[in-house]
Amino acid sequence: MEQTKQKRDVHREVTAHIVAAIERGAPKFEMPWHRAGTDLTEPVNAKTGKAYRGINTLTLWASASAQSFLSGHWATYRQWQALDAQVMKGERASLIVFYKELKREVRDETTGEEKEQRFRMAHASWVFNADQVEGWRAPVLSDHNPVQAIEEVEAFVAATGATIRHGGGQACYVPSVDLIRMPERKRFTGSATSSVTEGYYATLLHELTHWTAHDERLKRNLSGRFGSEAYAVEELVAELGAAFLCAELSITNHPREDHAAYVASWLKVLKSDSRAIFTAAGKASAAARFLARFREEEKRPRKLPIPI
Repeated sequence: MEQTKQKRDVHREVTAHIVAAIERGAPKFEMPWHRAGTDLTEPVNAKTGKAYRGINTLTLWASASAQSFLSGHWATYRQWQALDAQVMKGERASLIVFYKELKREVRDETTGEEKEQRFRMAHASWVFNADQVEGWRAPVLSDHNPVQAIEEVEAFVAATGATIRHGGGQACYVPSVDLIRMPERKRFTGSATSSVTEGYYATLLHELTHWTAHDERLKRNLSGRFGSEAYAVEELVAELGAAFLCAELSITNHPREDHAAYVASWLKVLKSDSRAIFTAAGKASAAARFLARFREEEKRPRKLPIPI
């Protein structure tokens, strides 16, 4: 009898990959989203020029970290061929996920009628980093202007309209009064890969991600999904949200030792629930997009009223 082919569990594979990356960095709280030294902090498809989003951003950061890739460009085997590049012999691909929308008929328990239901199913795809191919050069990027970048981050934060108070020794979001508390800028320290200013903004973007959870914004409440671990998962959402925003705004994201205590809880949740990291990355991506829209609306040209 012919053996039945076992169905691939994409969620479990991706989760195992990210769990391994977290465990490798746990002693120094160097998570897969703390990326430095790449030509692009945001993973980008070399063929289409589009940035990867959500869980794929995270899994590609994990792959780059594990294999010490310096490039932020990725593509499938066929896409590299279309770019007249060749994947080098012996190189192994990295897993990403794409979703297909499917339909099925379900019976309404009340009326007994058959109704069409749409759902999304995860499928695996495989990509190679630019460091794994021959015959391709990354496009030349314009020189990074740190002053201009910081001005853009300042404008990004201001556009949200969030209430931010400086003082004290701890950064936090206080839901009861809907405000963000931040230590004075002079209390922040830099690292080998990030400046003092970048450390300040990376922390502020973390708290802004928490700010999006408010009932007047995204109404993010994870207690129904994660129970007693909801607070730890919310911290993971904020970590990922800040990382996604740092990548978009060209700010180096550095480890925060005060969050190291959450690692054990994250690993516990991820190991017991293969879809948890997908939920966290999805919520973080939604928060990043929500915050980005404030700035996009501000930049959009206003239509002048037609004179009567």
